Amino acid sequence: MERNYASRMENMRTSEIREILKVTQRKELISFAGGLPAPELFPVEEMKIVSKKVLEESGSQALQYTTTEGFEPLRLQIANRMNEKSGTKLGLEEIQIVSGSQQALDMTGKLFLDEDDVVVCEKPTYLGAINAFKAYCCKFIEVESDEEGMDIIALEKILKSNGKIKLIYVIPDFQNPTGKSWSIERRKDFIEIVNKYEVPVIEDNPYGEVTFRNEIMPLLKAFDTKELVITLGTFSKILCPGMRIGWIAAAKDIIQKYILIKQSSDLHTSNISQREISKYMELYDLDEHIEIIKKVYKRRRDLAVETMKTEFPDFMRYTIPEGGLFTWVEGPETMDSGKVLKKCLENGVAFVPGHSFFPNGGGHNTFRLNYSNATDCQLVEGFKRLAKVLKEYDD
Repeated sequence: MERNYASRMENMRTSEIREILKVTQRKELISFAGGLPAPELFPVEEMKIVSKKVLEESGSQALQYTTTEGFEPLRLQIANRMNEKSGTKLGLEEIQIVSGSQQALDMTGKLFLDEDDVVVCEKPTYLGAINAFKAYCCKFIEVESDEEGMDIIALEKILKSNGKIKLIYVIPDFQNPTGKSWSIERRKDFIEIVNKYEVPVIEDNPYGEVTFRNEIMPLLKAFDTKELVITLGTFSKILCPGMRIGWIAAAKDIIQKYILIKQSSDLHTSNISQREISKYMELYDLDEHIEIIKKVYKRRRDLAVETMKTEFPDFMRYTIPEGGLFTWVEGPETMDSGKVLKKCLENGVAFVPGHSFFPNGGGHNTFRLNYSNATDCQLVEGFKRLAKVLKEYDD
């Protein structure tokens, strides 16, 4: 029987990362594919206490429906934290709780994108955003970046010449997949251009607090004088991903539109999960927990870089991120990372080929490596296995 699906399904594809993760269930395989946090760092014992307290103190309310906007104490905690850490000036009504920032991306596509509208993004960019926006039949224009961030001159040329641009999507802090970050000067220059052309900006910020530097960089939202920046945040990388709690920070009128969309989508994000995270932040020091995460990830970043430096062939190039979960690897133009992956899987190691992160194609000689999830021993052994395949690679 032939089924008659909506035409937009033709633009949707399975996540290559999720498909690779199915293969990585083999015990002997070391995976650098998923953007997975280290499970041994999840605050399991603390969450046991938190869950018990939530049920004891407000069990009936926690198990009931709640408002679409989200649990008010949690929204205030998020606004205050962003104001303190990232230089914003947000209030309660500028925060919307969502079921992970991936839902925020889907809601954003639904809110802004019509067929053939254009999204401007970094080259490469996050696979999950590509898939979320493509579901709404949009097109992408990619902008190159340098060591300071997105190429502002190239961006302005695009904004000046294309009248169908609806959104600019960026990850200024420890970008997925490259691990790169924008300088403060580039952030200011970017906002100046955005203000000139008045195009909404989606600032995806899952990794900003996972920094190996001494300070957290100010968000684009902190420089936003025209309320054009919509910042997406999540607890997935700084606490745990299984609770699926994220948020949108935006102007009040934009938040009202997101509320309408969420009401028709899933009514509200898990009430009990929201209360549990709020209670965790009340009882425990989230900053202290993040410091533990940063210490472990920095050590693993260092192990990854040192192993690449000593083991990878000279023709490979890679980023040295100052935070986040990923490093980005680039080989010679003749390299096909899909073929390299096939050989790597035979040798017990996995990664994500780079082409997945280019909405208009390309990136065949690149791949992304995650260093947060594997143990220290697995990290070194896995990178050595990968290096062995690269040394033997024959295009």
